[in-house]
Amino acid sequence: MLDDVPRGAYGRTQQSKRFADIGVTVPTIHDVAKAAGVSISTVSYALSGKRSITPATRARIDEAIAALGYRANAGARMLAGTRTQILALSAPMHAETHPPAFMSFVVSIAAAARRSDYDVLLLTGSDALADLERVASSKLVDGIVVMDVATDDDRIDLLRDLRLPAAVIGVPDDVEGLTCVDFDFEAAAGLAVDRLTAAGHRSIGLLGHSAALYERRSNFAPRFRDAFLLAAAERGVATAFRATDPTGATDDVAALRTILPEMTALVLNCNEEQHRRVLRSLETHAVAVPDALSIVSACSSFSTDVMSTPLDVIPLPAERSGRRAVELALAQIDGDAVPHVELIPPSYEDKGSVRAR
Repeated sequence: MLDDVPRGAYGRTQQSKRFADIGVTVPTIHDVAKAAGVSISTVSYALSGKRSITPATRARIDEAIAALGYRANAGARMLAGTRTQILALSAPMHAETHPPAFMSFVVSIAAAARRSDYDVLLLTGSDALADLERVASSKLVDGIVVMDVATDDDRIDLLRDLRLPAAVIGVPDDVEGLTCVDFDFEAAAGLAVDRLTAAGHRSIGLLGHSAALYERRSNFAPRFRDAFLLAAAERGVATAFRATDPTGATDDVAALRTILPEMTALVLNCNEEQHRRVLRSLETHAVAVPDALSIVSACSSFSTDVMSTPLDVIPLPAERSGRRAVELALAQIDGDAVPHVELIPPSYEDKGSVRAR
């Protein structure tokens, strides 16, 4: 290991010298050993856990590490069989990926990992299986977080085979042996329907994401759609669903009205640009919100306050989901987790876009 290279004539390792040349002093394992009054091999045993040492010696080494700010390099930790302090984030990007929503989750995961002194290795390649196998075989990471899960995601079986600590953001069809966390899209759909029916609406339309997102069996979009249609049917509400046209060439609201002409309320489960198109269409046709049409924005990772008309919203808590996924992955690394599914309950924010009939 580089840290174990003998000191040169100037009393520092070559690693320390490189940094000293640019005015930065980096503590080495030699420095820790000297400060703790023990041998280098004793420090190495303390870091790797391969041999037992006395509590008093361990305490001196820990104090020296804290005082010096020493951190073993990742290569040394891998060779020693200890933690690398790196999590892999499997988040393959595809044609339907919406960058703002995607990045809200990535940032939340990276921030949560950083708070626990972990870095994140982002895997966005189209061959997600190969990426996961590569980082697992290299022993580069301590655990994995998987996001943008499909209902029949190929990565799930591989996660079981790899036997690395892993947390999944999403709920695939087969959750056996998995630790999953996700927003409760089913409860969010029921909440949207309940709010609108409580306001007297009996004909409620749903505009969803682009059709391609449903065709690729993305986890979240079909779950909300199916739960919404079921909740409406159980409450005796007339409803219709339409996937939005990502090109903007189609007036989605007008198309939905041809299916549901008596529509008095609309739920938007789509990205912010599609929200803006809907509001522009309504303004063009002089359809006032909420006087002529009540609207609820469901599972949105963006603020609806900045829309031309602020919309009632059931927020998608990306920060909370990402933070919890990291916590669950780290708990597995520590051996303190049991496979289970956690669902984050929805909340409702009233912005004045729903009016009682």
